[in-house]
Amino acid sequence: MAKPVWKGTLTFGLVSLPVALYPATESHTVRFHQLQRGTTDRVRQRRVNERTGEEVPFEDIVKGYELAEGQYVVVEPAELEEISPGRSRTIEINGFADLAEIDPVFFDKTYYLGPADPTAAKVYQLLVEALVHSHRAGIAVFSMRGREYLTAVDSSDGLLELHTMHWADELRDPQQEVPDLPARRKDFNRTELATAEQLIGMLAVDWHPDDYHDTYEERVRALVEAKADGREITLSAGAEPEATEATELMDVLRRSLDEARAKGGGGTGRRNGGGGGGRGRAASKGAAGPKRVAEPKRAARPGKAGAQEAAEAVEDLASLSKTELYRRATALGVPHRSTMTRDQLQYALKAAARPRRNLKRAS
Repeated sequence: MAKPVWKGTLTFGLVSLPVALYPATESHTVRFHQLQRGTTDRVRQRRVNERTGEEVPFEDIVKGYELAEGQYVVVEPAELEEISPGRSRTIEINGFADLAEIDPVFFDKTYYLGPADPTAAKVYQLLVEALVHSHRAGIAVFSMRGREYLTAVDSSDGLLELHTMHWADELRDPQQEVPDLPARRKDFNRTELATAEQLIGMLAVDWHPDDYHDTYEERVRALVEAKADGREITLSAGAEPEATEATELMDVLRRSLDEARAKGGGGTGRRNGGGGGGRGRAASKGAAGPKRVAEPKRAARPGKAGAQEAAEAVEDLASLSKTELYRRATALGVPHRSTMTRDQLQYALKAAARPRRNLKRAS
């Protein structure tokens, strides 16, 4: 059982809740020591004066901010300590934001927030359920380990989660960072676009995080075990795929559809089958940020029949079973519906009946 990395009080309004913060993820990276080739001698890193070549004691090291080459503003560690935010005792929620309006790029790391006092169980459960029904997250700023964090407090599966976030000025402008980024086109060939959408539909899967694992780490461990046993492993990187030319796009899309059909692609409910070298072995909660209900696809404004379906879908949703909610979400074409909880299906159906808002992105 993990030890809490922080303890304090979470507040919203006049309500106070003693909480403890726990890591939500862990790394399974294989760790190596550095050795000199041909020996088992460890290679150590030392702090060395680049001019004299002599090792410098830790207590003689100060910070230097470079103004120009060779010109520094010297700052003592004690001076930084004096202005550091210290350790907050409180996570004070000063507002509740709609998670659908927060771009995933803002999210950094996830922690579990548990009750620090058994007598606070009712208050804890109340906040969990209130966040579930409101589809919002509490926004707060607090300090830990000498740093100040912007955070979002969310609710998932009966648990509070705290997600540290990037500040707005930490986000890079993709227009400046991504070279040759093409402008968004709206004049695609209808057949090409429809075929691409059909392929996406055939490759649709339910989200099962255990289907994905880090194959690179598995190969590293296999290599270490083989060398420890005196065996050699032959490794092959495989051929790198060639970029698809615009002139052959339609042919490649059609061949992709044929391949998906041959593999039994059928859309919703199909599992991935454990492939992939992605780093998806992280627990189902955690590094990727909070669970979010995907907003429905932008579609043409429905006619009378479509409007009647939309009206039917949002009437008294609280009284409907999850099966009925799913049926209505299917009729409205709500994406990712197979991965949603009952509350999320209700929220998605309501969202389908109202105009879509533009997501705000920090520049």
